Amino acid sequence: MSLKQEINEQVKQAMKGGEKARLKVLRMLTAAIKQKEIDERIELDDAEVLAIIDKQVKQRRESIEQYTAGGRPELAEAEQAEIDILSDFLPEQLNEEELEALIVAAIADSGAESMADMGKVMAQLKPKVQGRADMKQVSAAVRSKLG
Repeated sequence: MSLKQEINEQVKQAMKGGEKARLKVLRMLTAAIKQKEIDERIELDDAEVLAIIDKQVKQRRESIEQYTAGGRPELAEAEQAEIDILSDFLPEQLNEEELEALIVAAIADSGAESMADMGKVMAQLKPKVQGRADMKQVSAAVRSKLG
């Protein structure tokens, strides 16, 4: 079953189960997927759906930072609850050691020697870590290795 089909099945289950909060998040996700399909006139595969989920999680993390800074913990909690729902569709997160190994391998494969080569390293890493690690953290780790 494709990721998109799995999401649609989860929408049906949330409707039957009366899970309003989960249903709301899943409907926003399906709307984002359909919007991308319509805009680009393509059928999205699992990797592209995963990229959309990753983007949705990133947006919510940024919202949490802003809500926390603004003294609105209840809104930050609501965003975190949405992240938890979206995380069900993401692959298992990489731990520090796995991420470190991927970064070292990407630097070696690309022949990167300085910060000027960061784009090459990130281009190799992105497909491998998409949805499995926060790209902001990956970028910081690559910077520290190259810097």
